[in-house]
Amino acid sequence: MQETILILDFGSQYTQLIARRLRELNVYCEIHPFNKIPPIDASLKGVILSGSPFSVHDPESPVPNLSNIRGKYPLLGVCYGAQFLAQHDGGSVMPSKIREYGRANLGFRDTSCPLMKSLSDGSQVWMSHGDTILKLPEKYQVIASTESVKVAGFQIAGEPTYGIQFHPEVYHSEEGMTLLKNFVTDICGCSRNWTPGSFIENTLTGLQQKLGNDKVVLGLSGGVDSSVAAVLLHKAIGKNLYCIFVDNGLLRKNEFTSVLESYKDMGLNVKGVDASDAFMDALNGVSDPEKKRKAIGKTFIEIFDREAHRIKNVKWLAQGTIYPDVIESVSVKGPSATIKSHHNVGGLPDFMKLKIVEPLNTLFKDEVRRIGRALNMPDHLLKRHPFPGPGLGIRILGDVTREKVRILQDVDDIFIQSLRKEGLYNEVWQALAVLLPVQSVGVMGDERTYESVVALRAVGSTDGMTADWSHLPYEFLAKVSNDIINRVKGVNRVVYDISSKPPATIEWE
Repeated sequence: MQETILILDFGSQYTQLIARRLRELNVYCEIHPFNKIPPIDASLKGVILSGSPFSVHDPESPVPNLSNIRGKYPLLGVCYGAQFLAQHDGGSVMPSKIREYGRANLGFRDTSCPLMKSLSDGSQVWMSHGDTILKLPEKYQVIASTESVKVAGFQIAGEPTYGIQFHPEVYHSEEGMTLLKNFVTDICGCSRNWTPGSFIENTLTGLQQKLGNDKVVLGLSGGVDSSVAAVLLHKAIGKNLYCIFVDNGLLRKNEFTSVLESYKDMGLNVKGVDASDAFMDALNGVSDPEKKRKAIGKTFIEIFDREAHRIKNVKWLAQGTIYPDVIESVSVKGPSATIKSHHNVGGLPDFMKLKIVEPLNTLFKDEVRRIGRALNMPDHLLKRHPFPGPGLGIRILGDVTREKVRILQDVDDIFIQSLRKEGLYNEVWQALAVLLPVQSVGVMGDERTYESVVALRAVGSTDGMTADWSHLPYEFLAKVSNDIINRVKGVNRVVYDISSKPPATIEWE
């Protein structure tokens, strides 16, 4: 049985980071809202309570029901999680006189406590809290302190329950991984055997049991997620997997042909459908970003449904949904208001009458790539930058026309191929070009021009939840700008986007 660590989410910006760190330790974990605790079964090895933007004194502060967990399973409260435990048991948690945010050092740590084992004297940790624990309840013992925070960590005598006021999951807590390893290995007893190989083996067995001899249809996009999902399903059910790759007219330059060729080399049963006319008709005169997404999504479903019905007796729709999509759709505040309509979660219309299979819905993006490598998939697919479902339709600000698509395809192709040529493509997480609804004055030869402006964007990230702009060399940007202006008719100005996420998003629409 798969060993599991349960992470209860109180809304912290760092909750996903806790999960990522545990996955790096080869420990399987799941994030669930604090008020939607899943049924406890024999797979559970321990529980982590996340931080939160709330204070324990806020009227709407999260209050989990830990009656089936506390004292029965190892429990680690992080920041708010620790403060909640202390407050709940009668301790004193009060607003800090000075907000404790940033680097601190553990001047005291009880190395006889299994959580603190192997932590160095003066170990740097990251604080981020407005409240502090001033007085501990009975049976609570201090296991770590900093110069300004006496109760930086505690243990409850007689039960495997711990709390820390710092964040071990962030990079600035230099020995945070040691602490997390202590918790999952020494305290929870996890065997740390969740690897790409074990995931593939368990997933193939599960897919074969679930699907039997049923037929499955999958919409391929050319991206990492749908491609890895296709290979897993192909290994599990072979010829009963039917893949459909729809050209919406908003793909990158020559992408429809090149991606189809890639799939043929992998032995997948793929049908390519050129539906660009239908998508361009649906987008005619539409400028609002969400209306564009909905028009593209509606048209895709119509085309996909038509093609799926040409395959007799299909019972399942496979999707490349990954874990961040799932987490966002069941966030601690309820279904997220910001989830975009091109996400896979919940996007299936009732009339399709197909059951859903999502083989990757417990994986983060980088884990999907690791699974792909273990499946011996080619690098040009696995290292491909993320590309949105609506394609260039949301990278053309304003209405979409064939001429604008042509311009952006040419600009994008020069940018991406230049990154590859200079060895920079794999150094950035995602690169893209955006056609702005702005025209500017330029000079070409002896003539003044009045043509379009394009923005280039390249970011570094791990899973797209946060991102920082990539510091590409000036010489590279200068050459790319020059090449675009000289070679793409209709563009006379290039700008580079230096916004990070948050507050900006990676895509512009």
